[in-house]
Amino acid sequence: MDFAGKVAELVKRSKHATQHAITEEATKTAVVLPFIQALGFDVFNIEEVIPEFIADVGIKKGEKIDFAIKIGGKIQILVEVKPISTALGSAQYSQLFRYFGTTDAKLAILINGREVWFFSDIDEKNKMDKKPFFVFDFQNHDERQIEELARFQKSIFDVDAILDAASNMRYVKAASAMISSQLAAPDDDFVRYVGKQIYDGSLTKAVVEMLRPAIQAALDEVVRNRIQERLNVTFGKEQPSVEPTDRKAAEEPASSSDVVTTEDEQMAFMISRAIVAKVIDVKRIVLRDAKSYCSVLIDDNNRRPLCRFYFNAKSVKSVGVFDAEKNETRHNISDLSDIYQLSANLEATAKQYA
Repeated sequence: MDFAGKVAELVKRSKHATQHAITEEATKTAVVLPFIQALGFDVFNIEEVIPEFIADVGIKKGEKIDFAIKIGGKIQILVEVKPISTALGSAQYSQLFRYFGTTDAKLAILINGREVWFFSDIDEKNKMDKKPFFVFDFQNHDERQIEELARFQKSIFDVDAILDAASNMRYVKAASAMISSQLAAPDDDFVRYVGKQIYDGSLTKAVVEMLRPAIQAALDEVVRNRIQERLNVTFGKEQPSVEPTDRKAAEEPASSSDVVTTEDEQMAFMISRAIVAKVIDVKRIVLRDAKSYCSVLIDDNNRRPLCRFYFNAKSVKSVGVFDAEKNETRHNISDLSDIYQLSANLEATAKQYA
């Protein structure tokens, strides 16, 4: 049986133990010993898998760790077991922590028959980290996690390789958490960092707030593009792009050389694009400038207007929004952030073309 098949058997045991195993000893018999065996260790050889391992620490005498596992005659892994009814997040594992620095072991395992937590000394040598570098859930995992678990098999056991991977996993996990938080809600530092690359003026508080939704929409777009790229690779072809169904470029004269899109118009476009990003693909939203106003169109189609910016007047700026019949209503604004007050109108219009 290959390793994935062994894990499948452990999944069945874990689910059964969840219903029937109550004590720590029952958990050992039902899941823990079969797990150690699945990793290739001889659970019946007390020279390799030592039960009730004793290693006195200071004034603590006679304390026992559930299992110590030897590889090449040296203790390499310590295992502490908790009942399957105990959540590892609330479990006390002080013995595991104390014993770690008194043996040759560089790996420590905390297991309750449902989850397996792997520890090492990545933060401080010879001192077990407070947080696991890898967690495997028998009842909730994917193929990649099975591949990671396979690293701990006796036949391919390489503690240095495992620790290198452990360090990398911790950084990847931390970076992933940070990026996920920025995707959900970009903080000021992140907005300012990106803002320096795309905005020429001073990054005042008002500008940061104005940029935030645009940057969040851009992050969403990057994620969607990456997903699409993966899909294209998977299916071996490009997905069809959205083509305008009824374009009438002649309805508005082509932009002449004296038409200049201002910074305010560009920022207003980014804001409107960010507002409707959750209801329509932002790649379909385009900016088309003219002498009298600046249009935001869906699919670059004059018959699919989202809004218009009238920013050429010296004293007042206004934004034109459209109803279901494409009737335009202008709203005066004193600041670009006022465009957010038109969010409901813009989203309703975008939904018509989604």
